[in-house]
Amino acid sequence: MIVESIEIARPPEEVFAYLDELERHHEWQGDAVSSRRETPGPTGVGTRATDTRKVPGGPRDITYEVTEYDPPRRSAFRGVNGPVRVVGHVTVEPLDDGKRSRATVNLDFVGHGLLGKLFAPLARRRAAKQVPKDQQALKQRLESGAATAP
Repeated sequence: MIVESIEIARPPEEVFAYLDELERHHEWQGDAVSSRRETPGPTGVGTRATDTRKVPGGPRDITYEVTEYDPPRRSAFRGVNGPVRVVGHVTVEPLDDGKRSRATVNLDFVGHGLLGKLFAPLARRRAAKQVPKDQQALKQRLESGAATAP
């Protein structure tokens, strides 16, 4: 399991609101080429989104579903396609009376079928290197104000 936290000089509501914009995840996730919401309406349990991600062998569409939704504090999700599927959650905690936040991501990868079981450890290692970079990009976008511009 991968667990990474970062402190961001923005209120939890702003951090969560940007994380909630599923179609913008490619703006701060380095291996995401594009992101699109599959389910209309506001985010909630059952909402699905697809990221096109750079993976060994070329770009691949990875669809995930929101499994828990408690704004502005917590959201959980799970992959629904492919041999290696992500399972994770994000928490946003207030710091300094809500003026700053700590965003924590917990991720793991579950292999489905023989191929998935072989590649899950590789996906875990790749993500362990990428997630800290993604969190730095998230922090930079939020603190610079770039997250508010669509």
